[in-house]
Amino acid sequence: MTIRLAIVDDYEVVVRGLADMLHSATDAIEVVELDAQLPVSKKVDIALYDTFAQGQGDSPAVEELVANPLVERVAVYTWNLDDRLVQAALSLGVSAYLSKTLPADELVEALRAVHQGERFVSPSLDSGPAVQGDWPGREEGLTAREAEVIALITQGYSNADIAARASLSINSVKSYIRSSYRKMGVTSRTNAVLWGLDHGMSPDRLRIRPQDGA
Repeated sequence: MTIRLAIVDDYEVVVRGLADMLHSATDAIEVVELDAQLPVSKKVDIALYDTFAQGQGDSPAVEELVANPLVERVAVYTWNLDDRLVQAALSLGVSAYLSKTLPADELVEALRAVHQGERFVSPSLDSGPAVQGDWPGREEGLTAREAEVIALITQGYSNADIAARASLSINSVKSYIRSSYRKMGVTSRTNAVLWGLDHGMSPDRLRIRPQDGA
């Protein structure tokens, strides 16, 4: 049985990377077109909400997905496995809280379980590096977490805003900024923003384009 899946994130490279990863693992998942500026307009079995540079699993965006009559179930895809966020997401009606460290085949199995009506939550100890999918700045050597922080800086968020939005401590945000700046070869926030604009850190406002022949 084919699972109709919507991948929700404002960065096309993130959506494309995840869609390609899933496609390489199975042909039983169909990623449908979804525009970031519009609500889900096609009936889907699962909306997979990627938290990259977005609100976490307790955000209003997730609540809106859960309430959308065209979305059967919602799964949050994240590296933030804090129990508080997990419980908040579940209380909103989310069906799954999935770690970005899951290999493609395990992610597919989790989505199948969700499609069959099961609730799936990745173990809180699953806190390894996020190596699945793709993200802006990866080719330049940024880790997924570093890229998320720079993406939020590019969007104009302060360090305090980034900490709240990404569920990080202020010290962690500062640490990611320092390590990112070294890799980017910049020394100021202004230059970091300019670098981000030149390297895809500004949201595309596109989910995914229809595949050829779709």
